[in-house]
Amino acid sequence: MKIDIIGDIHGCFAEFKTLTMKTGYSWETGIPIHPDGRKLAFVGDLTDRGPESLKTVEIVWELAARRQEAYYSPGNHCNKLYRFFLGNKVQITHGLETTAAEYEALPHKKKKEIRRKFMELYEKAPLYQVLDGGKLVIAHAGIKEEYIGKNNAKVKTFVLYGDITGKNNADGTPERRDWAKSYKGERVIVYGHTPVKEPRTVNSTFNIDTGAVFGNKLTALRYPEMELVSVGSSMPFNAEKFRDIL
Repeated sequence: MKIDIIGDIHGCFAEFKTLTMKTGYSWETGIPIHPDGRKLAFVGDLTDRGPESLKTVEIVWELAARRQEAYYSPGNHCNKLYRFFLGNKVQITHGLETTAAEYEALPHKKKKEIRRKFMELYEKAPLYQVLDGGKLVIAHAGIKEEYIGKNNAKVKTFVLYGDITGKNNADGTPERRDWAKSYKGERVIVYGHTPVKEPRTVNSTFNIDTGAVFGNKLTALRYPEMELVSVGSSMPFNAEKFRDIL
């Protein structure tokens, strides 16, 4: 199994396209296809904050939901967008406002199409991916070894939000513990969610959210080569978004 796992895109479509081209994918057909049959995987948080969230959704829907030629599991921003499309009462903040503005600017017919595509993508997706005979796990904010194979409310909270303490940081985001430091398993776990300036490898875990939407870079992990590939971001750099983990 040869796959290229993409970190949190957050609507940075141009960087996503550049990164896939850098890793050998062709866009001649309008979607990224690798000549050697490699497949893409996504750690979630396709949307919010960046300039082209809906374009990103359409490409990932085509690859993962329609063609079933890529692997996608949702992040917390995906979960919030899904609840928004369901009509639930959600706060249009922390980045959702950019996706909502894109959506509201569309003609009615296109709105229905985008809503249908994203809901199909989300509903078809597992909470996390267990691939390559169990040797590789892709989970948005990570996953404890004892949670792998389980799918309950506690596991869902961990996968979407990380090992939260119940307290908030100064900017209102949840405070999180560094679960990766105590991970002792042999499976490779690839995740994102917490922006880091450089990809972070701890105990067979790889955090590849390198904060593209905060002006740093978008990163892919090539598996099984375990090669990291990044492209620079066109967004303004926001140093405040890169904090130390407890």
